[in-house]
Amino acid sequence: MPDTPPMSPQDALLAVMLACSAADQNMRTAELVAIESVVDHMPAFAGYDTDRIRRVAQTVFDLFEEEDGLDALFGLVRDALPERLNETAYALACDVVTADRHHSETELRMLEEMREALAIDRLHAAAIEWSARVRHMVP
Repeated sequence: MPDTPPMSPQDALLAVMLACSAADQNMRTAELVAIESVVDHMPAFAGYDTDRIRRVAQTVFDLFEEEDGLDALFGLVRDALPERLNETAYALACDVVTADRHHSETELRMLEEMREALAIDRLHAAAIEWSARVRHMVP
């Protein structure tokens, strides 16, 4: 993307969540509420300019339209995100996918590709996925 300024770490975290929500071309209300809650309440987003959300979302959507857009998105995320936040990004992605308690094959494939792109250890990924699942269970 020619005129796209570099992402901040917060932009990258947001992009990961938006990408997971949009992966199946059906951004459910529960997923959007989960994203909003994260941005509003997580320490990683303290002081984040919420006016940037629209720009980040547009970047994600534009990249989804390109042939190698997912690879480009993961490249932008890796460039912006300190390695110590890779597992945080994966955890947020899992929370968004799990928020509506519906997992499409496309969303699960997106998580798998994200896990690989962010070099998340398989054992750590399993723990993150389990924790997202139990946080979103209902009685």
